[in-house]
Amino acid sequence: MRNNNILLVEDNPDDEALMLRALRKNKISNEVVVAHDGAEALDYLFGTGTWVGRDTSNQPRLILLDLKLPKIDGLQVLTRLRADPRTELVPVAVLSSSNEEDDIIRSYRLGANSYMRKLVDFDQFIDAMCQLGKYWLQLNTPPSRGR
Repeated sequence: MRNNNILLVEDNPDDEALMLRALRKNKISNEVVVAHDGAEALDYLFGTGTWVGRDTSNQPRLILLDLKLPKIDGLQVLTRLRADPRTELVPVAVLSSSNEEDDIIRSYRLGANSYMRKLVDFDQFIDAMCQLGKYWLQLNTPPSRGR
């Protein structure tokens, strides 16, 4: 089962504020749960730590994942969620400042559905988030359940 929330995994407070502002500006009204590091994201997804008892059959509609995270990096988060039947089909859009080809290739090999560079220009970023939100939250049809 999927709910309509978005899990934003971002450790930089400025980038977090920018992404939340871009979502609001594009009238994407889905609830956004923010995890500030990879460990916190995994706790949310698997109902552990501060999220113990959370219904893990109810996963986010979309995960916006930074790669450079403290504690557990984004690629490790991606590996863990693709290995678990509860999260293996949740769409993941990697949002990274890295333009390294290796990061892009590794992200896709580990199961990312999208890779987007964090743009410096605010207007371009707003437009990119609009397109990302419209596709993943309005046009894309996710499976109703896992395997």
